[in-house]
Amino acid sequence: MECAAKGSGRTRCTGAATRPCARCGAVAYCSLSHQIEHWSSHKHECDRLEQQMESVHLLNDFPFTFSQEATVQICLKQETRCSFLSKRGIHQKGMWMIECRCGESSASFDCLRLNNSWDLPRNLYPCYAPESQIPVQLHSWSDYYNWRCIPLDSPAALLLHWPLTIYHAAQLVGIGTLNPEVCDKLYLHYLGPEKELLQLDVFGELQALFPGVHIHIELVGPAIPPQRDGEKISISRYASSNEDQSTCKSASENAILSTQSGITSAVTLQLWHGLYHDRYRDIVKDSSPHLVIAPNGGIAAYPSWLPSIELIEKLDVPAVFTDYCEEACHLAASCIENVISRSFRLPVQVNPFRQPIAVEDSVLLLPCYSNCFVFGISAASSMVVTR
Repeated sequence: MECAAKGSGRTRCTGAATRPCARCGAVAYCSLSHQIEHWSSHKHECDRLEQQMESVHLLNDFPFTFSQEATVQICLKQETRCSFLSKRGIHQKGMWMIECRCGESSASFDCLRLNNSWDLPRNLYPCYAPESQIPVQLHSWSDYYNWRCIPLDSPAALLLHWPLTIYHAAQLVGIGTLNPEVCDKLYLHYLGPEKELLQLDVFGELQALFPGVHIHIELVGPAIPPQRDGEKISISRYASSNEDQSTCKSASENAILSTQSGITSAVTLQLWHGLYHDRYRDIVKDSSPHLVIAPNGGIAAYPSWLPSIELIEKLDVPAVFTDYCEEACHLAASCIENVISRSFRLPVQVNPFRQPIAVEDSVLLLPCYSNCFVFGISAASSMVVTR
């Protein structure tokens, strides 16, 4: 962890940040002098961070058998992401390639969908359609795992947090329940994809989460390779393992693939290189969005978000954002509120479908998880469900 005063002090850092703030415990310093120098800035956030630290037990609360290992032990550096994945035989394999630092350094977004397998035993992931209709609403990982008949020792949630966060965002803004215009088609604008570009096949689970609905997702961001700009990808099957594809195919033939009306779900993706406000006119030639979603947006950290937020404001559609910790969401919400003129009716709240493994070496001592917190703005004409 870096010293909270790094770059702002009059002297260089003297070493590791081993002096936590005695009040909030969320930031640390390399020396007493840096801590004293930084107080003029930190005092404005200290109380807020102290309140956020009180939610640590809630953020670490998952139903999985590996929860302690993936949360507390990683935060305390008793475990690493690499060791967690290695124990399960999935280190640098398939869609897991990007889930650790050594994988991040060797992965290339030029190779989208080349490593698209689970590399898990078939009973540990959803490679076929559900055996029963989706409940009225899923509220937790326990609900989802029980519905999809996956044991709680399965690490599949580490990848499934992408489609489940989309599902949760749609539920929060009333899509599928309170928006009658969304019947058999759902158009999403998905901003700033990065890691998920090497895990695209996991979005096939949206077929189960939105039965009978054709889902079209426009993925827009600088991380998309320029040579893949405009490319369309159709996901007609659930992601499977290289070893078990025939078994999964057989199982899917006997499972429930469609709604009572007989309409089969489908997922299509289209890739767009660049920033949302620059590419919007190209994108909407095919579809206008029902929902804009920006996972792990880092809105407060990147000034390039400002014109995109201004565009979303003009579109008058619901927009949902996520980030790694509550503080990042608080700062992002402040940025957004300075731009929008309509209601900010989806307050910052914990995402029940956040990725259940802690981020290593985060800037704050707050536990950080991918898609950890969710917040958003509503369309003037839509009703937002808050919790």
